[in-house]
Amino acid sequence: MKCPFCSNPDTQVVETRESEDGGFIRRRRRCGGCDKRFTTYERPEVSFPTVVKKDGRRIEYERAKLQGSFKIALRKRPVSTALIDAAIERIEDKLLNLGQREIDSSRLGELVMDELKGLDKVGYIRFASVYRSFEDVDDFTNIMDEVRSPKAKAPKKPAAS
Repeated sequence: MKCPFCSNPDTQVVETRESEDGGFIRRRRRCGGCDKRFTTYERPEVSFPTVVKKDGRRIEYERAKLQGSFKIALRKRPVSTALIDAAIERIEDKLLNLGQREIDSSRLGELVMDELKGLDKVGYIRFASVYRSFEDVDDFTNIMDEVRSPKAKAPKKPAAS
């Protein structure tokens, strides 16, 4: 492993730890050239489904985008990084267990909403307001009613006559 500080290819593993869930291995390394220490993480390489956007474009799944969505929805909320990481892990497990080569972005958004609903109601409403393109106060009222009583479905808007 090349040193990120001096690019020396001679580094040594000082300490190795497996994560609690066994999903990755954390290694502390020391550079033989500059003697600085750094951390690396090893994960098994898996193939996530391609995300199909609403306009038909196909893009690779990116964990960082999912993390960004959670970070924005949960900004200034009392939710730990560990809980967010666990939620993302659950989403990724579901993606892998689907066994499909492609997934619609709308399905991925619903998975995110399911996780946010369990983590933080305010974050859930924030994400839903953007994801579902809320246009007026009634949209917020409907989702707040849904959050207050999860068994009751939000009432549909009356049809225009």
